Amino acid sequence: MTAQLRELGVRTGGVLLVHTSFRAVRPVEGGPPGLIDALRAALGPYGTLVMPSWPSSADEPFNPSTTPAAKDLGVVADTFWRMPGVLRTEHLFAFAAAGPRAAEIVADPLPIPPHIPESPVGRVHALDGQVLLLGVGHENDTTLHLAELLAGVPYRAPKSFHVLRGGCVERIEYGENDHCCARFALADDWLRSGRLQAEGRVGNAHARLVRARDVVDVAVKRLKREPLLFLHGEDAGCAECDAARRSVTSIRY
Repeated sequence: MTAQLRELGVRTGGVLLVHTSFRAVRPVEGGPPGLIDALRAALGPYGTLVMPSWPSSADEPFNPSTTPAAKDLGVVADTFWRMPGVLRTEHLFAFAAAGPRAAEIVADPLPIPPHIPESPVGRVHALDGQVLLLGVGHENDTTLHLAELLAGVPYRAPKSFHVLRGGCVERIEYGENDHCCARFALADDWLRSGRLQAEGRVGNAHARLVRARDVVDVAVKRLKREPLLFLHGEDAGCAECDAARRSVTSIRY
């Protein structure tokens, strides 16, 4: 798998943000840790591996040392943050990272909304990192949320979470550029038409590899022209996208 990753174009010494489905990749010798070892081997000793690591629920205060990663992030992400030498953000919108740039990527304070430039996703973008979608599509690509914010999309879904401050649990409310994300799949055609996305096999999974900056550039260009592009139409029956559309009229800048 290390050879497959290198052939795909994973840069030795680079920064790599990975979204993965172990079920799509398996079988892997050594299980999820074996896959992580292959990713780190492809990056080499001077490369930095990054994965999402936020929890399933925002109802309980987040503890970076004990709170499991959300189940929908997969077993690889939940295994990664627990491994020796891996750093994890202190806040709820967590990512985990290992390698020379790890501290820089996870060091920022709580980002609101979660994927602003001063967030782990934003740092990967600033460092000209790559995004690897391993057995998943752009529907799972958090870098597209960064693109939405940079393009100034006008929708914000009301969200809240709890933090522990001074021994007391405090509720924080905010607006997030959230929706069902199914139309993030549009990025496939944009990137393929520009020959910006490498695709191939890693294990048994279909893999996509792209520069974070290319993902952002192609998406921002289109969102500037059509800010609601990533939302399903009003007649599609998508409750999440409908809620995002309704939020447009209530936003104050």
